[in-house]
Amino acid sequence: MDSLTDNALMLRVKAGDVDRMGLLFERYHRPLFGFLYHMLGRAASCDDLVQTVFYRMLKYRHTFTGDGEFRTWMYHLARNVLADFVKKNRHAAHHTDVAEMAEHLPGGISADAGLEQAQDVAQLHQALDRLRPEDREILVLSRFQELKYTEIARVLGTTEGAVKVRVHRAMNVENDFPPH
Repeated sequence: MDSLTDNALMLRVKAGDVDRMGLLFERYHRPLFGFLYHMLGRAASCDDLVQTVFYRMLKYRHTFTGDGEFRTWMYHLARNVLADFVKKNRHAAHHTDVAEMAEHLPGGISADAGLEQAQDVAQLHQALDRLRPEDREILVLSRFQELKYTEIARVLGTTEGAVKVRVHRAMNVENDFPPH
């Protein structure tokens, strides 16, 4: 069953074989966590949000047609979950906690290397925090989630050309900030 495509698995889930969602979870819980983490800048809420995305996949499985990529549909749901979370938690403090990252670092790295990696991630999130949310989202989808521009266009409901322009502008946004 591991050889089934994501679309084939989701179509089976749609047909009532909800046990297949476990394979999709195995394939995508880490990329979803990464997307949500890069968008929020903190790990504390991301596990819950990943669970919410998978819950919505089950709840709205009837909307999956199989015509497009599963990933595109999944990230569309993830964006909605994220938007709901942000609306609900507007007043919550936004921070990056290096200690929060410890449990999400890959195994087998030394404590110093793990701390250094966590600090690098914290710096990355400080830079991402300076971006407008839509610029941050497009960079996370293209650079961290490695979605193709055509997939991003489907997720965002726009054209591939518009995605290319937005990525280019987001990558050059540093020119809009005064030097320190």
